[in-house]
Amino acid sequence: MPVRLSSLVTELESALAAGSHGLARAALLLCRVESPEFVIEPALVTLTDLGHRARALVAGTEGPVRARLAAINHLLFEVEGFRGDRERYDDVRNSLLAVVLERKRGIPITLAVVYMTVAQAAGVDVMGVAFPGHFLMRVPRDAGDDSGPLMLDPFDEGRELDRVALERLLAQHAGDEVPLEPGLLLPCSTRHIVVRMLNNMKRLYVGARSFAQAWHVTDLLIALDGRQSEDMRDRGLIAYHLDDFAPALLDLETYLAMDRDDDGDHDERQQIREHVAALRRRVAGMN
Repeated sequence: MPVRLSSLVTELESALAAGSHGLARAALLLCRVESPEFVIEPALVTLTDLGHRARALVAGTEGPVRARLAAINHLLFEVEGFRGDRERYDDVRNSLLAVVLERKRGIPITLAVVYMTVAQAAGVDVMGVAFPGHFLMRVPRDAGDDSGPLMLDPFDEGRELDRVALERLLAQHAGDEVPLEPGLLLPCSTRHIVVRMLNNMKRLYVGARSFAQAWHVTDLLIALDGRQSEDMRDRGLIAYHLDDFAPALLDLETYLAMDRDDDGDHDERQQIREHVAALRRRVAGMN
């Protein structure tokens, strides 16, 4: 069975305690799921250099916030060539910030981490938005303009999205029946961003049957996200795939105790009960 990376949990919690200033460090630490010996400092240097260059560009920009954003967009998307990876969207490398910095390709959330980190260094307040199915960014408008925040798409070169574009994007990912409510456009915390990145990684590792990495990701989710019942279930099922029966049994029994019948799918819970029964027989036979 994989061993919990307790030092990684400690480092992640330390980065998260720094709020937005710790976002890049926390995101880079997730690369250790793929490469346990990964050293984050060179990638931090790359981001620092981008931040210095953005600050110089923004310092020479007079005018509204859109002009400052245009300077950052020019640096990241025109000069540096960052792009959304449309051809290999589900490649796990797009979820690893260090690799995104090397390849200059990523998914919305990792490109947003690059953008927000660079903008912060340039003195521009850019926040993450946990929009359904497609991570976005928001920026306060200029003083005196009360028409709401600017909404940006990091996957589409920082393009500004109006209400029609947001409704179209929401329909694409959540269905036509879901209304565009103000709560969907609120800024999210650094912890929320990291948890969303981990959930993306879990899905990709499970899909690739990379169960050791999937177990580590799910273990981190349980440590960082308050023992959500679905994470407990998933860690147990992944341990089952790894033939680590005693921990799988413990997690699945814990899941059944946490999650009431009316909170989830009855057929799924019945299947988990069947797994538990089989695991109890296996564990009893090992003693």
